[in-house]
Amino acid sequence: MVKKEFKAESKRLLDLMINSIYTHKEIFLRELISNASDAIDKMYYRALTDKSLTFNKDDYYIKIVADKNNRTLSILDTGIGMTKEELEENLGTIAQSGSFAFKKENELRDGYDIIGQFGVGFYSAFMVADSVTVISKALGSQESYKWESTGADGYTIEPCTKENVGTEIILKLKENTDDEKYDEFLEEYRLRAIIKKYSDFIRYPIKMDTSTMALKEGTEDEYEEVIEEKIINSMVPIWRKNKNELTKEDYENFYSEKHYGFDEPLKYIHISADGAVRYNAILFIPEKMPFDFYTNEYEKGLELYSSGVLIMNKCPDLIPDYFSFVKGMVDSEDLSLNISREMLQHDRQLKVIAKRIKERVKSELQLMLKNERDKYEEFFKTFGKQLKYGVYSDFGQNKETLQDLLIFYSSTEKKMVTLEEYIERMKEDQKYIYYASGDSIDKIDKMPQTDILSEKGYEILYFTDDIDEFAIRMLMNYKDKEFKSVSSGDLGIEDNAKEEQTSETEVNKEIFDFMKEALSDKIIDVRASKRLKNHPVCLATDGELTIEMEKILSTMPNNPNIKAEKILEINTNHHVFKALEDAYKHDKDKLKLYTNVLYNQALLIEGLPIGDPVEFTDNICKLMI
Repeated sequence: MVKKEFKAESKRLLDLMINSIYTHKEIFLRELISNASDAIDKMYYRALTDKSLTFNKDDYYIKIVADKNNRTLSILDTGIGMTKEELEENLGTIAQSGSFAFKKENELRDGYDIIGQFGVGFYSAFMVADSVTVISKALGSQESYKWESTGADGYTIEPCTKENVGTEIILKLKENTDDEKYDEFLEEYRLRAIIKKYSDFIRYPIKMDTSTMALKEGTEDEYEEVIEEKIINSMVPIWRKNKNELTKEDYENFYSEKHYGFDEPLKYIHISADGAVRYNAILFIPEKMPFDFYTNEYEKGLELYSSGVLIMNKCPDLIPDYFSFVKGMVDSEDLSLNISREMLQHDRQLKVIAKRIKERVKSELQLMLKNERDKYEEFFKTFGKQLKYGVYSDFGQNKETLQDLLIFYSSTEKKMVTLEEYIERMKEDQKYIYYASGDSIDKIDKMPQTDILSEKGYEILYFTDDIDEFAIRMLMNYKDKEFKSVSSGDLGIEDNAKEEQTSETEVNKEIFDFMKEALSDKIIDVRASKRLKNHPVCLATDGELTIEMEKILSTMPNNPNIKAEKILEINTNHHVFKALEDAYKHDKDKLKLYTNVLYNQALLIEGLPIGDPVEFTDNICKLMI
C-alpha cells in the first residue's frame, strides 16, 4: 500500500494547525462532531432533490465511543459518507473543505446550515491522537474505504468493509506526558462536559454509552454497573423555540443551566431577528452584581454560537462596556468565522448584531424605567454606577445613549428621579440643574451650601457615587440646561437686594482681606456669602475641579495632588460675623484665631482632613478661656 503525501505544504502547515490555530485541545471533539452533523445535513439536502430518498430524522445520529483498553476514541455518524475520491480530495488536501464546496452548490433550506467552511477542523484530531483512521461508505456506493494517517508524513487509502452508509473516525490517543493527560478524553464525565459545552445544540442526537449503578435484580442491597446508551445533547436550543411556548421558568432554568449567575435574572430579553443579518439571542440582566465585576478577572461578553455550535465562550465585541453586566448568548448563521472557528473576523455582520443588541438593551431598560419603576431602581442601585462610567468614558461618546437611563435622589421629591423629570419641574427663573455631592444623602441634607437653593424651592440632585460629578462634567448639559454644583462660586441666582455702598461694606472687605492673608495659600479668596442663611461658614470652589472631585482624586494610587480652588464664604448675617468685626477692631490676633477655626470648621463640613488637628484643638481651647 502506497503512502500518499498531502497536497498542501504538509508538515509545516499541519504543525501550524495543530499547535497554533486552536487554543484548547478539547476543541477537537467540537470540530469532529460538527463535521458529523454536516454529513447528516448533506443527506438531508440530497433527499430534497432526490425523490427516491426519504429523510427520516430519527434515523440519523452521532455516536461517541471511548475504548480505554485500546486507548481509542471513535466518532460515528449516519451521514452521507465519502467515496474514495472524496476522502482523497477532502482529507488529502489540508484546508480543502467539502462542506464549503457543498454549501456553495446548494441553497439553504428550512434553516439548515453547513458549519464547516475551512477544512482544517478535521486535523485538530492530531492534537490528541498519534494516528487517525477514517472508515466511510458513501450514499449509493457498494464500496467502503479506510483513510489513515499518523500526521504530516502523509496518508493511505484502502478498501475495507462497512455495512452502513456513514463515517467512523477513530483516534488513537497519544500517551500521557507530564504536561498533558490525554486519558481525560476517554473519561465519560469529561466527554459529556465537552459535548454539553460546545455541541449541546447540534440538531441531531449525540449518543454515548453511559454507566450507572443500579440495584441488582433479585437483591435489596447489591448494586451493579449498568451500561446504557443515552443522548447527551439537548438538540433544540431554547432560542429557536417560539416565544409563546416558553415561560418565565424556562428562561430562568436556562439562566441557571448556563451558569450565568447564582441569582435569578431581573429581566430577560429574547430576540429573533430575520433580515440582512439573521440571529437569535437570549439576554439577561442579573439581579445581583458578580463578586468579581470590578476586578481584572471579570470577563465581559456574550456566548457566541454559529448554527448551534459554541464558537466563543465570551465575545466582548457583542456588548459595550457600559452594558457589560448583561449575560446571555447570540446564535447566528451569517457570521464570518476565522480559520480556527474560535474567534470572529471583525466584519459587518458582527457590528450590526452588536449595534442592535445595544439598542435593544437600552430600549428594555427604558421600558423598565417607565413601567416597572421599583424594579428599575433595584437594577440601578446595583449597576447604575456602570452606566455612569459609560457616560464618562470614551470622552463622553456614549452620553446621548445613556443620559435618559440615569436617576438621582431628589431633594424635593425624596426619591430617585430622572433628568427629564427634573427638567419638567424646574421653576421659570431657574437657570441651572443644581446638584450636591457627598458621601450620603444624610450628609448632603446638612450641607450649608444648599441653604439659598432650598429657600427658593429649587430642586437639588444628590450625587453619592464617586463617578457622579465626573460623569456630569462630561455630560455638560441636559436639554440645554447646564449642571451647576451647589458649591460653585457663582450659583447664577439674581440678588435683588439693593447693595448699600457704605463704609461698613469697606470694613467687611478689609476683614476678608485680613482673613485671606492669614490663610495664605490655603484658599484663593474670602468673601461674603449669598448662599448661606443658617450657617456661619462654608467652602465654595472656583474652576472645574470641585471639592468632592479633589477628595476622589486624592484616593487614587498615583495621587496627582490636584487641589480645588477654594473660597471661604462667611455669612455676614450670622452672629459669628459680629465676633469677627469686634476682633478686627480690637484684637487682630483673635481674628486670626477665629479665621483658622472657621476654616477648619469648613473643612470638617466637607469631610476634608484638617492640616494640623493638634493646633485646631488648641485653638478651640483658647476660645473657651
